[in-house]
Amino acid sequence: MCMPKTARALLQLPPATAAALEKLGADLAVARLRRKESLKTWAKRMGVSVPTVQRLEAGDPAVGIGIVATALWLIQRDGELKNLAAPEHDQGAIEMDVREALELGRSRARASAEARVRKSQAKG
Repeated sequence: MCMPKTARALLQLPPATAAALEKLGADLAVARLRRKESLKTWAKRMGVSVPTVQRLEAGDPAVGIGIVATALWLIQRDGELKNLAAPEHDQGAIEMDVREALELGRSRARASAEARVRKSQAKG
């Protein structure tokens, strides 16, 4: 029996991310069941096979993002996708920008203080 190839990125998936994908899959399964739709119906509406929907609902990280987006569209939640990586919500980058701005401010304050000292020494 031949084992399928697994992308290195999937093997290095952070545990919290894997758990989030499992929760997303379970939530999508609940959404489908609440709508009283079968796996077969959803697979047809999504343009994928039943096993693909099962993998999606199991939180398989190898399911393509387009399939995930289509599932979100089926439950009218695809509008959230545009905000997932929006720069204005990137807390890590925002914190880096603040640190850089603070360092720039300190650097300018030092330069200004040094210039005042030099000016004062030149007068004296």
